[in-house]
Amino acid sequence: MDINLLACTRHHLTYAPDEPELRAHLHVETPAGEAWRCLRCGDFVPGAPRASGPAEEAPVPLRGKLLRDAIVLRLLAVDRLLKGTVVLLVAYGVFRYRAHADAVRRAFEADLPLLQPLADRLHWNLQDSSIVHAIRVVLETRPGTLGWITFFLVLYSVISLTEGVGLWLLKRWGEYVAAVATAFFIPVEIFELTHKVTWLRIAALIINVAAVAFLLYRKRLFGINGGRAAYEEEQHHESLMQVIKKAAG
Repeated sequence: MDINLLACTRHHLTYAPDEPELRAHLHVETPAGEAWRCLRCGDFVPGAPRASGPAEEAPVPLRGKLLRDAIVLRLLAVDRLLKGTVVLLVAYGVFRYRAHADAVRRAFEADLPLLQPLADRLHWNLQDSSIVHAIRVVLETRPGTLGWITFFLVLYSVISLTEGVGLWLLKRWGEYVAAVATAFFIPVEIFELTHKVTWLRIAALIINVAAVAFLLYRKRLFGINGGRAAYEEEQHHESLMQVIKKAAG
């Protein structure tokens, strides 16, 4: 299977140009009705076109490097969308806890002794446990601090979701937002590694560094690797619509 034509297994890329001389090359009448030529695979597909308009606005099917780039960008988009959603849920949890902090604190202190028999069986020093200590630190956090935590979590979530949407739609602005936001958090990840090294943190750092390098070099951001001019030239590769325009001309 040609990976360049994989999208045609889901839907064909048919387009009706406004120019009559170009429409004639892309449209035929059959006993079953009209059929339009797919700009991606070149086959005639029965039914109405998916879109119409000037030939200059015809969609250009992704092939080769551009298709591989699109796959990488959408994998990054899924990561950012999932991360943004999870952080937004955490922000909502912190917000809800802030409104009921006293009740949660009292419930925790009242229920903690119920775990003591189990802790004794496991020879676990419950009162000196790092888990219990961490929970108490959270429970004793002031409402104003919780408000700021909620604000920054929501901000981080909005940035991640914005990245995800822009990358999924293959928008140029999404690439810039993703490159800047990811690069901004790399020093934070390095700082975390100086305190504790885990495979998860190492993997996250490697992925983010690779993502920034990919966006800067392959997508030619900030003038790198030819910049905008080279990017535009790469986007306007030879397509079926361009071939037909040359033939009609």
